[in-house]
Amino acid sequence: MAAAAPAWTFIALFLPFLAAILAPFLVSRLGDKAAWIVALAPALSFLHFCGFLPEISAGEVATGGYAWVPSLNLSFSWFIDGLSLTFALLITGIGTLIVIYSGGYLKGHRHLGRFLSFILLFMGAMLGLVVSDSFLMLFVYWELTSIASFLLIGFDHEREAARRAALQALLVTGAGGLSLLAGLVFLWNVTGVTQLSLLVHLGDALRMSPFYLPALFLVLGGAFTKSAQFPFHFWLPNAMEAPTPVSAYLHSATMVKAGVYLLMRLNPVLGGTPAWEILLPFFGGVTLVAGALIGIRQTDLKLMLAYTTMASLGLLTMLTGFGSPHAIEAAVLYLVAHSLFKGALFMVAGAVDHGTGTRELPLLGGLRRAMPITFAAALLAACSMGGLPLFAGFLAKEEIYAALATGNPRAVFFTAAALVGNALMFSIALAVGLKPFVGEGKQTPLTPHEAPAALWLGPVILAALGLVFGIFSPLLHAYLTSPMASAVIDEPTVITIGAMPHLGLPLGLSLLTVALGILVYLGLDRARALATQMLEGLGPGPDRWFDYFISGLVRFSARLVRIIQPGRLEIYITATFIAVAATLLVPLFLFDELPGMPSWPARALVQEIAFFVIAALGIVAVLRAADRLTAIVSLGIQGFAVAVIFLLFGAPDLSFTQFMVETLSVVILTLVMTRLRLSVSDHRPPGQILLDGTIAIACGLGFALMLLKAVGTPFDPFMTDFFNTYSKAIAHGANVVNVIIVDFRGTDTLGEIAVVMVTGLAVLALIKLRAGRGAS
Repeated sequence: MAAAAPAWTFIALFLPFLAAILAPFLVSRLGDKAAWIVALAPALSFLHFCGFLPEISAGEVATGGYAWVPSLNLSFSWFIDGLSLTFALLITGIGTLIVIYSGGYLKGHRHLGRFLSFILLFMGAMLGLVVSDSFLMLFVYWELTSIASFLLIGFDHEREAARRAALQALLVTGAGGLSLLAGLVFLWNVTGVTQLSLLVHLGDALRMSPFYLPALFLVLGGAFTKSAQFPFHFWLPNAMEAPTPVSAYLHSATMVKAGVYLLMRLNPVLGGTPAWEILLPFFGGVTLVAGALIGIRQTDLKLMLAYTTMASLGLLTMLTGFGSPHAIEAAVLYLVAHSLFKGALFMVAGAVDHGTGTRELPLLGGLRRAMPITFAAALLAACSMGGLPLFAGFLAKEEIYAALATGNPRAVFFTAAALVGNALMFSIALAVGLKPFVGEGKQTPLTPHEAPAALWLGPVILAALGLVFGIFSPLLHAYLTSPMASAVIDEPTVITIGAMPHLGLPLGLSLLTVALGILVYLGLDRARALATQMLEGLGPGPDRWFDYFISGLVRFSARLVRIIQPGRLEIYITATFIAVAATLLVPLFLFDELPGMPSWPARALVQEIAFFVIAALGIVAVLRAADRLTAIVSLGIQGFAVAVIFLLFGAPDLSFTQFMVETLSVVILTLVMTRLRLSVSDHRPPGQILLDGTIAIACGLGFALMLLKAVGTPFDPFMTDFFNTYSKAIAHGANVVNVIIVDFRGTDTLGEIAVVMVTGLAVLALIKLRAGRGAS
């Protein structure tokens, strides 16, 4: 049952954009305190979406919006169910904490206002994406997230690394956006609907369509690039060039999860096929293991967390495509848990950097006394990331193994991938959340000190929520995870996992994960060396391939420009007329639509034949002219002959226009030619003359055949009747031709006049320029 969403849902969607507009002005007057004020915008949006929890948890959905172009079935509409509501709450809730965190992290920065504006724009784009119902709205917000992330990643634009990372992210996700657009067009043409709320009920029709595979590949292109799936993963770690608040928000609740959201949203439509259940688990599994292995070799706290995000996104993709309801439940649980602990750990990394001046793990230690609040948040978040009991991450890990460990060979492979990935991510969680705070203190660039409240408030709240959701799991399931899983599976689903683990094999795998994670953590240096040795043996990765591709593309573009833009007008004109001839002739011959020769009228008038002959003689005179002035005059002869033919066939207005055009053409060409220093005769070689003549004949033949085809088509009097009926009644003109030119085609006529005016100005400038040079 669908309940109409309140009209002020539109206001809740617009609030981040409004705050983005106001942020620079508020910062210029209030400094970093403005962050607390602009954070009210996402906070209010969060409260608004909280109001949907009772009805969504009861199995309803909320819809609303406005018709934009009804004739094309285009609308600005939203669709709120368990999936979109959970994402909306994560985006606005974590977004509120991120805005506050940004004010403390960038305190005193001269571009704080601009940064807050960018991150609120990013928030509004992501929020609009997850609640969009119409395809058009979804795509617009999808691309807006790419643009906003480009601005955020390249925020420190004075550094080359930041500019490169921003451009790389924009190119990769932008290309994926074009793939998604094509996929949406396929979905529209196959199903005939442009709204996701209607599409989710048409899965059978789409899966039986011959266009299913093209649509699937195109949609996966958009989702995989956005969520950094192998081999498109390289842009995500490079995005760490952005300030830490961007990293925390990007990796916890926003753009990188947009691809996962799309896969979950389209699971009822595209899922349940061999292609879906092969491609998603395979690429997700590879991304999971690769991200965990690359992450273990890092020493920068942000990079370690970035690669675990890559691994987590691979795990979510693998679970979404695995093909069982339990796997979907595990994906939903892990997505919520990951948003909480990853946002907290990234903000912890920023607080450590703020308090010590470094993020390098070998330079950190013994910070628990100087940063006790940050240490508590880091430890809680690390426990949740490691899947220890009483935390939300524990619920997700138990459900993951319960879903994957089914015993068949396919399940064994993906269970092994999950085991390796989870164990390595647990060791990285301990390395980030525990290692900097224990042991002996080390010399750091800054004297270690606790971060201000704006920096520890966010990680403390998120880490505590990870514990609260783990303890009070029935509350989490009732309002978030069960409705979300129901939306992804497209049938009512109740998640029941709690503090009691799944006994048997899932429990054994969970204990093995913890044990392996602790072992890797204790031998972290050795594990880092092994991972480095293994990865370097594979040679250059996709990040280097991207550089090769861009470099090759630039060289290819430069060579192509030198070929097609050599700076010679003769080549441009020749290419233009070749294209015209091909456009006219190729379709006629390719589709066998050559017109038959019309029979000559029984009473051919002598004067008409005479003027045809005069026109032909004019062309001969042009070809045999000894100088250009004679050629120009001869060209006018055939033009005047054509004008007379128009007059004889009952078109005096067209004939008059032709007379004027020919007269002006002769005068202008004569003026231009007498001002230019040109050779008296044509010095083109015979080969060039033959080529130019062939092109000219091809163009003339093409126009002649096209006109013969047009006049041979049965006459349709529809437009004639229309203009005869409405010219006097609407335009108040008795001359139908004048009314067509001035009223019905007024804009077209204005364009033609503008072209003539520009041409005349260009000729005048050429004459004056030549006269000036002659005088000097």
